[in-house]
Amino acid sequence: MTGYGRGEASRDGCKVTVEISAVNRRQAEVSLRLPPELEPLETRIREEINWRVARGRVNVRMTLHRSAKQWAASVRFNRPLVKAYACEFERLARELGIDEPVSLQAMLRIPGVVESTGADADPEALWPAVEAALGKALAGLGRMREREGAHLAKDLKARTAAMRRLSLDIARQAPGVVDRYRKQLLGRIRQAKLDLGADDDRLLKEVVMFADRADISEELTRLQSHFRQFDDCMRSAEPVGRTLDFLAQEMNREVNTIGSKANDSGICQAVVRMKAELEKVREQIQNLE
Repeated sequence: MTGYGRGEASRDGCKVTVEISAVNRRQAEVSLRLPPELEPLETRIREEINWRVARGRVNVRMTLHRSAKQWAASVRFNRPLVKAYACEFERLARELGIDEPVSLQAMLRIPGVVESTGADADPEALWPAVEAALGKALAGLGRMREREGAHLAKDLKARTAAMRRLSLDIARQAPGVVDRYRKQLLGRIRQAKLDLGADDDRLLKEVVMFADRADISEELTRLQSHFRQFDDCMRSAEPVGRTLDFLAQEMNREVNTIGSKANDSGICQAVVRMKAELEKVREQIQNLE
């Protein structure tokens, strides 16, 4: 399912901002963009996301903002080196007869003048802020996905209800299939002017064999079981996308078997309509977690 979430949290003069977006995908895939200071936390960040998101492609962008105090604590000027350069520049200027002073900007470009104090942000110290910001972003993402999931659930319930009605229609038609076949067979025998009565053993044997081949009671029973399991999954608060995908495959198997065994135009029409609904169900399930 699709969604977006954003979260912010601060600690020790550093602010962490997290933006998360998700798009549909059958498997879970996480793409992270982290600042260098937070890269040591990548594994823990992925674990937090995978714990919340079971399906979909998730894109995460995390930024770190430092306060002026933080930046000031991490930078130092090598004053003795600057003074030494300044004295040498002044001496050289006098020797060359140049009155133009050396600018501070030029001095700052000299290697070694600006030094790092090593006071970089500690990833472990920043983890509480990262965790809080990530939690807010994931919560926002979850709310959007829940709203989308509610719409998908409504659509799936309507389609499975239609499939139930079609399966009941097939069940009502099924008992008359054998009788219709027997009448059609007798009609063809009369047209062919064959000397066979309605009670002929060969005719009865053919009808019995057809009845065995055309029996779809087991398929209809399994189909109803799949419908009940589908409903149970729809009421679950856990991720059920993969389970629903499996149930839809099993439904498709039973529907195909019913269509091939029934050998009846009325049932075949119902099967075609059921397969059309089932195909839409399978497409929607790919978007569910």
